Amino acid sequence: MTQMGEDSRFPGVLIHESSYVDDPVAIGPGTRIWHFSHVLGQVTVGANCTVGQNVVIGPRVAIGNGCRIQNNVSIYEGVTLEDDVFCGPSCVFTNVVNPRSFVSRKAEFAPTLVKKGASIGANATIVCGRTIGRYAFIAAGAVVTKDVADFALMAGVPARRIGWMSKAGMRLSSDLVCPLDGSRYELVSAQELRAT
Repeated sequence: MTQMGEDSRFPGVLIHESSYVDDPVAIGPGTRIWHFSHVLGQVTVGANCTVGQNVVIGPRVAIGNGCRIQNNVSIYEGVTLEDDVFCGPSCVFTNVVNPRSFVSRKAEFAPTLVKKGASIGANATIVCGRTIGRYAFIAAGAVVTKDVADFALMAGVPARRIGWMSKAGMRLSSDLVCPLDGSRYELVSAQELRAT
């Protein structure tokens, strides 16, 4: 029977015995790494994160505190997740725009930044070189080809903004008041929303 256990390199971290964590890696306390995952070298994972089954992270990736990475996600070099990011099952990050198996483009990896509190739905694709704004919500199956504004609700192929989301993850109606917690928002422009 396999089980979760602590690794002496990472106090307070639980790592399933079927997973691998290379050196050097920094992992914050309270983080759990589940079955068949691999954390490559030069990766930083914050505190209180959950790394699901069959996840690959790295090399040279930074993940903030409180992130949730669901099953079957690969987070490649060049991707940065700020605090409290949710990555749904099988979502995809690319690292080059125009890959060819017979052309090495490792020097062309484009950085991708997912800002605090953003959520990426199952099977969504984030094309490299993009920034996902704070508390943005990427719908399942969407393909993000452009930068995404804070609080934007994105859906489709290619992804387009179809609305706004509150920090609490609720779709905002025309009054821009969160139905869950009553927080208020205001439009700064047609493409920019901010909390009041």
